Amino acid sequence: MTTRRELLVALGALAVPLAGEAQQTAKPFRVVYLASASPESAGHLWEAFKRRLHELGYVEGKNAIFEARWALGKVEHIPGLAKELIALKPDAILVLTGIAARALQQETTTIPIVFATLGDPIGTGLIKSLARPGGNITGLSSLAADFSPKLLELLLMAVPKVSRVAVLSDPSNPAAQLKNIQTAAQTVGISLVVMEVQTAAGIENAFARIASENIRAAIVLASGLFMLQKRLLAELATRNRVPTIFMAREYPEAGGFMSYGSNYTDSVRDAASYVDRILKGARPGDLPVEQSSKFELVLNLKTARAIGLTVPQSLLLRADRVIE
Repeated sequence: MTTRRELLVALGALAVPLAGEAQQTAKPFRVVYLASASPESAGHLWEAFKRRLHELGYVEGKNAIFEARWALGKVEHIPGLAKELIALKPDAILVLTGIAARALQQETTTIPIVFATLGDPIGTGLIKSLARPGGNITGLSSLAADFSPKLLELLLMAVPKVSRVAVLSDPSNPAAQLKNIQTAAQTVGISLVVMEVQTAAGIENAFARIASENIRAAIVLASGLFMLQKRLLAELATRNRVPTIFMAREYPEAGGFMSYGSNYTDSVRDAASYVDRILKGARPGDLPVEQSSKFELVLNLKTARAIGLTVPQSLLLRADRVIE
């Protein structure tokens, strides 16, 4: 005859695998990324984001599924990729560019969207305010529009005698960056030559014009296309001996002369912390947008030598990183 104790032991043995099975079949969180650029140009940011989530306890293949879609610099592909990702019914979406965020905003008002590095999330209509974003979107702002005049200031420290500066601008991005630089240029008496660029061929045409018009300095504003083509930009600027400033350290790392802006890797890691809070129950609209407080100046001295530029000591002393 089976005793009460033996019966309880037997039932307990059955319960253990049942509990384990329930734990294994718990639905993993699905986190996706809509990228304007390519894995080659921005894949390191996606990896940094996933590493941070791993640190926070999300293990791919166990309690998390990660998927990315890459527009490869072709803005016309972004709306279709946004629809594709929404169809996956993710638990959270990461974006780095305004055009990707806007495409997703048109597709969902419920799935949480977390942005990183956006320059003007209020002006683009993504959120209501920094303190109370509202809706399903929140994240981190790089304040690109606010610090964009600094690009001109730093460039003029490197090449103080120029009177004309080319500005490469992607018209699919918010115009606030460009407007603020134009205001700053008027203040100091610099003539800006604005060139709207939307393709790799457009980048080549812009530098052909820079060379033909003998423009001796350039500013490249933020853009997924420009990030995708950062090596082409660096090559053309160096070949034409044009000191050029960019808005992220990835450009001088790829051979560009100089950059000033927030650290994108830090931003996506912070964005992962936002996603963690959302997956644990926080509402995106209640999470204040964090503003970048640290900006870094990166100089590539090898490129400076290649274009025949001697970098002033005053600029070197201000640099957060110098690439030899």
